[in-house]
Amino acid sequence: MASEKEPTVIKKYANRRLYHTGTSSYVTLEDLAGLVRGGEDFVVYDAKSGEDITRSVLAQIIFDEESKDGQNLLPITFLRQLIRFYGDSMQALVPRYLEFSMENLTKDQNQFRDMMGKAFTGGAFGSNGLDAIQAQTRANMAMFTEAFRLFNPFAAAASAQSKADAAPAAGKGDELGDLKRELSEMRDRLDKLAKAK
Repeated sequence: MASEKEPTVIKKYANRRLYHTGTSSYVTLEDLAGLVRGGEDFVVYDAKSGEDITRSVLAQIIFDEESKDGQNLLPITFLRQLIRFYGDSMQALVPRYLEFSMENLTKDQNQFRDMMGKAFTGGAFGSNGLDAIQAQTRANMAMFTEAFRLFNPFAAAASAQSKADAAPAAGKGDELGDLKRELSEMRDRLDKLAKAK
């Protein structure tokens, strides 16, 4: 790629009006939602303080979309689970997991559109369409979990330590054998995940 386009700057004023610096005009949250749908990146700054408030503006767009009849993308169960992660030790992992999941969904959206089309034609829910979507979701989750386990040395060390604490005292040779066995199991799982894709 030659040079990526800089994100459009939007300024939010005290009167809650949003100013699009590229077009020199005021815009609404609906206009910003249209920019997102069109693939245009933007950042929103508080005009007075200069603070980046993009996250809260995007959250407001989602809130407005969720408030419309028939526009609900976020199930109540998901929202409750998401709230539970705030302040939890897993909080740092959630954003990357959600990004990973959305990247895969976006990458495979044509395949999902085809599956959804098949799922909702020829009957109430089609024969295998929803099963295929659930299988893809499970495969994505398994791949993410494995990737996280492999690339997080702290989790692997903690897991090894808890196994060592639970087992009776053993010699150093047993520990080496256990590590070799775990490494072999991880390779097998990775091979299975690669074949599943």
